[in-house]
Amino acid sequence: MTRGSFDIELQNLHNDLLRMSSIVEKQIYSSIEALVNHDDNLADMVIKDDDLVDKLEVEIDTKCIMLIGREQPLAKDLRNIFTATKIVTDLERMSDHAVDIAKIVKRVSGEVYAKQLIDLPKMAKLTLNMIRKSIDAYIETSETMAYETCKLDDEIDELYSSIFTELIKLMTKDQSLIHQCSQFLFVCKFLERIADHATNICEATIYLVTGEVADLND
Repeated sequence: MTRGSFDIELQNLHNDLLRMSSIVEKQIYSSIEALVNHDDNLADMVIKDDDLVDKLEVEIDTKCIMLIGREQPLAKDLRNIFTATKIVTDLERMSDHAVDIAKIVKRVSGEVYAKQLIDLPKMAKLTLNMIRKSIDAYIETSETMAYETCKLDDEIDELYSSIFTELIKLMTKDQSLIHQCSQFLFVCKFLERIADHATNICEATIYLVTGEVADLND
């Protein structure tokens, strides 16, 4: 394989990863929309798309293995391929959490919410922004962008703490809300975990650029 062909294969790999990221972002957005709007059909679509994400994960991993097998990659190229496999794994886990949220939509189907959902959609918006920026940092191979993106996790953690406290207060005040509020607590936790996976993507990008392992999930 020539250098030009190898670079094309790497670009195709990036394009596949971007496609996977786009699907996962849509799943996360749709899962929250389904929750807010009591939309079981939209929740079902999120769950169904999990198969597509799993298929893409296998396809991208296979391409990575084939790239390594066809040529003895340079150290930087090998890091690029290895980073792609790590990011794909994190995207697949994000998809799993979106499915988890969609399943919660089904569990609270038909229930009247104790209050309008405002902070959970806000947390989801911040999380989606973090995902997009983490992928941009990877595509641009920008260590600076990766570090800047990780700072968004602090905002998400603060909002998580605020939502958690409010839901605990609601359950303490009215025990009939325990089931519903506990489900919302799970949603909050799943969004927080998705943000952690975005941080993992930033760590992978830093490794790609510098060859050094960063631990930003503290």
